[in-house]
Amino acid sequence: MEKEFKGKRILVTGGTGSIGSAIVKELLRYKPYQIRVYSRDETKQFELSHELDPKAPVNFLIGDIRDKERLNMAMENIDIVFHAAAMKHVAACEKNPFEAVKTNIQGTQNVIDCAFTNGVDKVIGISTDKAADPTNVMGCTKLLAEKIMLATYFYKGKKKTRFCFVRFGNVLGSRGSVVPLFIKQAKSGGPVTITDPAMTRFFMSVSQAVNLIFKATKLMKDREIFVLKMPVANIKDLALVVVDSIKAKNNSVDKRIEIKVIGKKNGERVHEKLLTREESEVALETDEMFVITPDLSVEKNSAGHNSYYKSKKAKVREYSSKDQSLLSPEAIKKILLEI
Repeated sequence: MEKEFKGKRILVTGGTGSIGSAIVKELLRYKPYQIRVYSRDETKQFELSHELDPKAPVNFLIGDIRDKERLNMAMENIDIVFHAAAMKHVAACEKNPFEAVKTNIQGTQNVIDCAFTNGVDKVIGISTDKAADPTNVMGCTKLLAEKIMLATYFYKGKKKTRFCFVRFGNVLGSRGSVVPLFIKQAKSGGPVTITDPAMTRFFMSVSQAVNLIFKATKLMKDREIFVLKMPVANIKDLALVVVDSIKAKNNSVDKRIEIKVIGKKNGERVHEKLLTREESEVALETDEMFVITPDLSVEKNSAGHNSYYKSKKAKVREYSSKDQSLLSPEAIKKILLEI
């Protein structure tokens, strides 16, 4: 990874978010020449700046990916872009669909245009499992963001910029995720609210997500979607583990905290998908991820893509949380300790 990032100028859009800030912190280990954090919230920039070494080569830039002129200035002389800026909350996107389009779709097109203008080498987009066979506005906008970025091949001419996307599920402890909500509810005495006791979700820690994003950065050639394999947890099991942990910390093991079922929200589904059956037909597979290749046959591609950590042709199947083994409560607790 040091070879990949050492001496490079790197821009992180949404760089003060949960994933963006973790990318920034991890990048500093590999001695980049400069990291530019591009985001809208000056308070979050202030907070992140105080978490970093004052001498760290990090510049904080206020801006929105909707603002193409400002984004173009931020991308001047940049080598690598991590595009993590997005509207990511399902409910907010359902109620504000045109705002989701402006950020997740038009904002992504601005990233593409500015990357071409500035001769960026690599652009790595951060996507979501909700983009696989989407059922809500957020998933639809992220799927289209994937599509428009990977379609750049057909009009980029001799421009050197290469694009890929990394797709994964829920990141435990990220802003707006369910775990901080469960913790807050449990600390206040409950009830801890879940939407459906049968619901399953893909989960991993922030550090695991960033590690696999960096591996995709190293492996990418052009136009791939890297789909990170993730453990699966039942949402009720997750809530119970959080409740038990809070009770243990407060020495109140005998106290009863109610788990209350409140029903699915608009746009939610009981089980998530990371990979559709159709995508698996042109995918390669490693122990850690699927690689959805460009729309050439896998048979033709596989010989040239063996550098994807000894990849093999993926089995044609849907990769859904309902079909995977569930994490035990002990395994969930172990992951929670990492956040």
